[in-house]
Amino acid sequence: MTEENLRTLVRQIVTECASAVADPNAIPIGISNHHIHLTQADFDKLFPGQKMEKFKQLKQPGEFASKQTCDVVGPKGTLEHVQVLGPCRSHSQVEIANSETFKLGVPAPIRLSGDLAGTPSVKLRTAAGEVTVQGVIVAKRHIHMSLTDAQRFGVKLGDTVTVEINSAGRRTIYDDVIARPRQDFTLEMHLDTDEASAANVQSTTVAHIIPKVQSTF
Repeated sequence: MTEENLRTLVRQIVTECASAVADPNAIPIGISNHHIHLTQADFDKLFPGQKMEKFKQLKQPGEFASKQTCDVVGPKGTLEHVQVLGPCRSHSQVEIANSETFKLGVPAPIRLSGDLAGTPSVKLRTAAGEVTVQGVIVAKRHIHMSLTDAQRFGVKLGDTVTVEINSAGRRTIYDDVIARPRQDFTLEMHLDTDEASAANVQSTTVAHIIPKVQSTF
């Protein structure tokens, strides 16, 4: 086990223990700003001669925000200095908020990460290069969780749950939230900036899955 993996494991244990003490059913919320995932080939074209430099470790194991950014260029406008997340993937994709589809002029569908069939294309541009990426989506809201969490919540991969966010002055119910359990995942609900703003999500705001009512008839 590497030092980085050990640190990630310790953070996960501390987070889960703290959450369990305060409220075992509380789900931390991660606000996902627009970002880019790149293949190694596209990264090399945009940042020739560079290696992806870590700026900040993300909560999910092995994932990080890099120091590299590039501009996302659509038919109607540009999003500047959009952060690249690492590590590299098998297919490049761009994740934006629904409100940003109008600025770019692209009809990005609401999808889970990696579901890119039929999605629109944009150009990614840096001072050193440019690539065209087919794979612009608005990320579907979802919850990362460990297999133990999934058992506790009574869900499996791909299940849809309803979630309550009880923030100050803006109690919000979100349907169509996808459960994404995996052995090494850390419990965290992902919302984009539009959804988080609508629900007045703050750094200490948590979510709760609303249990399904079992009919007795």
